[in-house]
Amino acid sequence: MDRLLQILKRIDGKGYGAYKELAGTYQFADFTLFIDHVQGDPFASPTRIRVRVAGEKAGFPPQLWASKPRRIGLQDYLARQVAVKAKVYCGGVRGTGKSGLLLIDAGGQEILERTALVISAGYVEARLSVGLPADGRRIKGALAAKMLTEELAGIVRASLFYKRLDAAEVLSFVQLKEDQQFIREELVRRKLVAFVADGAVLPRESGASDRPMKGQAVPFEAPPGLAVEMDLPNRGTVRGMGIPEGVTLIVGGGYHGKSTLLKAIERGVYDHIPGDGRELVITRCDAVKIRAEDGRRVEKVDISPFINNLPFGKDTVSFSTEDASGSTSQAANIMEALEIGTSLLLLDEDTSATNFMIRDARMQALVAREKEPITPFVDKVKLLYKDKGVSTILVMGGSGDYFDVADLVIMMDGYRPHVVTGRARELAGQKPTGRRPEGGAAFGEVRHRVPLKQGFKPERGGRVKVDAKGLSTIIFGTAAIDLSFLEQLVDPGQTRAIADILLYLSRKYFDGQNSLSQAIRKLYGEIEEKGLDVVSPFYGKHPGDYAMPRPQEVAGAVNRLRTLMVR
Repeated sequence: MDRLLQILKRIDGKGYGAYKELAGTYQFADFTLFIDHVQGDPFASPTRIRVRVAGEKAGFPPQLWASKPRRIGLQDYLARQVAVKAKVYCGGVRGTGKSGLLLIDAGGQEILERTALVISAGYVEARLSVGLPADGRRIKGALAAKMLTEELAGIVRASLFYKRLDAAEVLSFVQLKEDQQFIREELVRRKLVAFVADGAVLPRESGASDRPMKGQAVPFEAPPGLAVEMDLPNRGTVRGMGIPEGVTLIVGGGYHGKSTLLKAIERGVYDHIPGDGRELVITRCDAVKIRAEDGRRVEKVDISPFINNLPFGKDTVSFSTEDASGSTSQAANIMEALEIGTSLLLLDEDTSATNFMIRDARMQALVAREKEPITPFVDKVKLLYKDKGVSTILVMGGSGDYFDVADLVIMMDGYRPHVVTGRARELAGQKPTGRRPEGGAAFGEVRHRVPLKQGFKPERGGRVKVDAKGLSTIIFGTAAIDLSFLEQLVDPGQTRAIADILLYLSRKYFDGQNSLSQAIRKLYGEIEEKGLDVVSPFYGKHPGDYAMPRPQEVAGAVNRLRTLMVR
């Protein structure tokens, strides 16, 4: 520490570039500071540092991180503690640009595997970003010394030592993560696709906030026909609604909770923190939300299970377009989800193309089958489960035609679910639609594509330029990838990881031999072995701002790269 103070005293008042001298390792009384990368300008990306506490000094009982779910839970908890203490010890921006900031990527409502914090038998390590302070472009050495010694030491000692934390709270957090993983595995064993616990709070605070609604929210209660009980390792017996495999329809009047339930199920692919309200809303981890996406590029996707006989003989077995329509984009989104792997599709009529979802009897009578290239989803959804084992949960408020193909119908009434499958089938028998099924005898083929390396061009101006901009945009060379329609992408850290994953895939696994699904599967095998750090240009030092993305969103980003080329 003394050496660090001496350097800061010597460079005080000098040009900002003198901060580069700080790169290196510094030993404090009870932790080690690594300054891995020093920013070159007060407006540039902040300096990357790591603080490491030896395992015996940190003092965390091994049982708190003995399994992968517990380890992820403990790492998530500790990153949040660091973030809380940083706000206590630091006063925000204090100078030019990012001066004075001290940040850690601690996340939002989801518990995600992150690179911001690492715990092992040997040490606990937090990876932070620091805005080294400046006045204009002159070094503020005294403030930097305060930040890197006093403030940082206070944060470390208050958050990374077990004896300074609430032991009961720590245990409760990691036990929740363990229980969530148990439910996730239990879904497969019981042939369920989703579980929503009694007492869950599904509505959110607002359209701009993912926090739970306070006061007016109706706690969820499972209807008798779908109630299941699970004996969790820590929490004991919990009751909730278990949605079985097959085709499930969610119906009800407007503003009664249909889309709110679907949104909770959609986000149930992730675990949530205590107090979120959705802690025990758990969905198959490979579930994919499907929607129409007008204008997206599609590269050689086989959409023939849904669309055939396009005008002018346009190919739909290897369909490409620079500007997809609602129906072709929704068909492509489904086929891409099947290509990467999924056991559950989630759809809401509000974000679907009407002509893709249904073609009623009157329209069938007016427009002959040979003149209509689209086979509507209502005629394929049952075959999708029968042939591919892929279930569907669908919100539908405007068409009863889906009563004929639904295995389960849930009606939302005042945010309370009711099983109305029998009544729906009765109505289907009493009031037949008169429409003719158009789906054929089988769903159709799912074809795998091989990404070609020449479709990935990360250079701009002669230099590699790969970056993430917030949650929904990746810059890859000269191309901007729009991820705004990937509704299960929830954290900017995931987007940052995906950006570097694309570069890593293009250099190592997109070799003209691996299919997209094979390449991504091999990548995740490597991540499982070496950690998410492996995709970082800072591998071995400070890849501290990644959150684990799902393979489905990685594939979604690949498919939305406008320079993508496949065989």
